[in-house]
Parts: sequence; structure tokens; C-alpha cells
Amino acid sequence: MQTTALYKTLGLAFGAMLISACASKGDVNEGAGSTVAPTATEQQAEETNAVENAGVNGEAMEAEANEAQAALREQTVFYFDFDQSTLKSEGKAALMAHAAFLAANPAASVVLEGHADERGTVEYNLALGERRSMTVRRFLMANGANGSQLKVVSFGEERPVMMGHDEGSYSKNRRVEVKYQSR
Repeated sequence: MQTTALYKTLGLAFGAMLISACASKGDVNEGAGSTVAPTATEQQAEETNAVENAGVNGEAMEAEANEAQAALREQTVFYFDFDQSTLKSEGKAALMAHAAFLAANPAASVVLEGHADERGTVEYNLALGERRSMTVRRFLMANGANGSQLKVVSFGEERPVMMGHDEGSYSKNRRVEVKYQSR
């Protein structure tokens, strides 16, 4: 029985030491002068300044994000590999910026012009250009654009940007162009 009482006493003493060790210490000013606590008005002014500064920083960050999105939207031509209608990874960020813009601006609309190089039949290249345009359309819709904002057109091989008969020219002709329209 005595050992139980001893353990209880030691437990209480140990608990008290733990609690006192965890107590926070206030700022101690050992100088000769005393400090005056800020008034409620001063505290409110400090909080207002902090909120305003956060708002300014938030606005600056938002402006930078808008500029970055606008810069990405400057890319309006997206290239494809030979005989493929799969998006390349390097164009996806710009397409996401276009999708975000279209989602935020329901009155905006685009024409997605699909193109192919001259290899293949006219009919095949028209179909390939359409598949490429549809791939871009699906990507834009999956990222927020409304289908009513997107028009798909295929020109196949009819409007090349490069007239050469080499891979450098062909690679520039395998594309989808995003062209904004006024409604």
C-alpha cells in the first residue's frame, strides 16, 4: 500500500514538472524602461496593413499568372508526328491555357484548322486533318472549354506552310491551328 502511495506521489510530482517545463515564457524586457502594449486601434491597423499587403501580393501573383497564360496562348500552332493524331506533350500547356481562356470567356470561340503534309491521298489527308482537329477539340473540352465554342475544319494537304518535299517541310505542315473568331 505504501509503494502505491509513493508511486502516486512521484507521478504527480513528475506531471507537475512536465507541465511547468512546457509553460511558455513571455518576452522579458530586462531594460530599465517598460513597454506599452499596443492599443486595439494599433493592432487593427497592423492587421489591416497585413491584409492589404497580402491582397497586393495576391494581385501581383494573379497578374503574373495571367501574363503567363497570355504568353502560352500566343502559341496557336500545334504539330503532329507523321500519320498521327496524338498530341505532343510540348503543346499541352499552351492548349490548357487556351482551354482556361475559353472557359473564362464563354463568348469567345475558335476554329481548329487541321492540316496534313502532302504524302497520302487527298481524302486520307482530309480525314487525318479532321482527326487532328478533333483531338485538339477533345483536349480543350476536357480542360474546360465548351463544345459550342469550338469549330473543327480540315484542310488536309491543301494549305501547306512549307512548300518543300523534305521532312523539315512536312513536319511544319502536320499541324492544327487555333484561330480565335469574333462572334
